[in-house]
Amino acid sequence: MFPASWRHLGYRLMETRDAGLPARVLNGLLILLIILSVSGALLETIPSLAQRHAQLFYAVEVISVAVFSVEYLGRLWWSVEDPRYARPLAGRLRYALTPMALIDLLAILPFYLALFVGMDLRLLRMLRVLRMLKLSRYSPAVTMLLDVLREERDSLVVTFFILITILIFASTGIYAFEREAQPVAFGSIPAAMWWAVATLTTVGYGDVTPITVEGKLFAALITLTGIGMVSLPAGIIASGFTEALRQRREDFAEMVTEALNEGPLDLATRRRLDENREELGLSAHKAQRIIRRTRERLDRRPH
Repeated sequence: MFPASWRHLGYRLMETRDAGLPARVLNGLLILLIILSVSGALLETIPSLAQRHAQLFYAVEVISVAVFSVEYLGRLWWSVEDPRYARPLAGRLRYALTPMALIDLLAILPFYLALFVGMDLRLLRMLRVLRMLKLSRYSPAVTMLLDVLREERDSLVVTFFILITILIFASTGIYAFEREAQPVAFGSIPAAMWWAVATLTTVGYGDVTPITVEGKLFAALITLTGIGMVSLPAGIIASGFTEALRQRREDFAEMVTEALNEGPLDLATRRRLDENREELGLSAHKAQRIIRRTRERLDRRPH
């Protein structure tokens, strides 16, 4: 059995931001492997490349699955170092059900399913492409976006409920106006939903269009409604993203203020602030600007 010190070392390298250069190199290699494996899954769909480089594609897949499997088992093993998952069995089970752990599992599951269970190759390839989601572990911006989606989930649920209601209303209305003129395209409300989706999203493929006067007037109303409704989720996400970015800048400014109040910024303090900057997903340029403005604000205080 591996000693507990190895478990702590693995947790420090893979789950914290204070491990320095070794952790950055290891994370960089994992990111490169993710990109290679996903690129292989995409290029393998080209028949000429699939026949010419079949062994290379298979080798990349085997190496990727081997590394990702060790990573997944390792994260399960050292997850108990996190106080949230401290209990040996229940804690590891709780960690295994977290979104990132499930993504890690999906990264290796297709390979083992193909070995032991017959499954559609198209579904298998789609699951392999899901490895791109593993990159969210290494991107503070993606993490911030996921936080925004979690914070705004109530507003997004209400918005999507409204969109579904309008979709059903549009499908029912166009079915009532066009079912006799175009029984193939609008023969039922579910069949009319394709037109409603294309119209509400303002895509308008043109493969199915109303031909009656009533249907055209109704379609014009739905198109105008769709322009405003489809922009609602984007507006909510954009507003939440801006608010999250502003909050992170304020959090970093508070850290800088505390550090400056303690005295001049020495090398250890600057290193700690740089780690906080990376964790918050701020660029070095923005961090330097915040430090400069905070220092100027503190210098203007009456002594």
